[in-house]
Amino acid sequence: MRIAALDIGGTSIKSGIWDGTKVLGQREWDTNAKCGGAYLMEHIKEIIHTMAGNDAIDAIGISTAGQVDTDAGSIYYANENIPGYTGMQVRKLLQEEFRVPVSVENDVNAAALGELHFGVAKGLSDFLCLTYGTGVGGAIVIGGSVYAGSTFSGGSFGGIVVHPEEIRVGEDFSGCYEKYASTTALVKMAKKVDATLADGRAIFAAAERVEVKAVIDAWIDELVYGLMSLIHIFNPADIVLGGGVLAQEYVSEEVQKRVKERVSPGFRNVRLHQAGLGNQAGLLGAAWMAEQLVGKEKR
Repeated sequence: MRIAALDIGGTSIKSGIWDGTKVLGQREWDTNAKCGGAYLMEHIKEIIHTMAGNDAIDAIGISTAGQVDTDAGSIYYANENIPGYTGMQVRKLLQEEFRVPVSVENDVNAAALGELHFGVAKGLSDFLCLTYGTGVGGAIVIGGSVYAGSTFSGGSFGGIVVHPEEIRVGEDFSGCYEKYASTTALVKMAKKVDATLADGRAIFAAAERVEVKAVIDAWIDELVYGLMSLIHIFNPADIVLGGGVLAQEYVSEEVQKRVKERVSPGFRNVRLHQAGLGNQAGLLGAAWMAEQLVGKEKR
């Protein structure tokens, strides 16, 4: 089996060939997102041709930023981070080029499927998945399947209103969770203290400074507020938390402790899991989805 798997983010594209047990030849490419959706699709075609070489591929699995109409294999909506991507017929374009089955899924949903079948959620049938990075992404898994929602956006947890006093009409996600709990939000808070703290690595390297630790603690509180809401709404047994900054031992321990302290006693059974696949989760989720298409064709 040879499946071309790609995970398309706003900054980079991860690619590799899934052989049924592992990803071979994994590479990373610049997305060049500002060049737009049409450019991106031509770029994707070039990457797949490069990956495949002279060998045939059986299917293509795509994990991508944006709201994805999984029925049509198209982009239901994408913001201006990738201009002209909204409405892009990803499956159609790739099937015409390569004549193989193509699956297309939102990147956080694909990451949740990766964790479900190969990572820390293996053996679970129901869980929530959140990723903390530029924004806050989410996925809802029920009965082993992703809940898509009416416009393919179920699990948009970054839109939880946590600071209604900060809502600005016409400003997307103002007053919402991702404005306060994302890595972007942490950096913004830290730079007010020290302009040189421009990324998570620099912030945690300076964590022994009292004023920096205060910023980290305030940010962890924001992260916990959203988790409390989700726990009280869904009453899940398990939540998978992803994103590089969540791998920081202090962050992981404090989130665990503060959640258990602050949720209502009847909800404290919830288990918080650190995502196990890192930046391979979306790639493996895309590969798994495409593999299911190969299985259907053979039946």
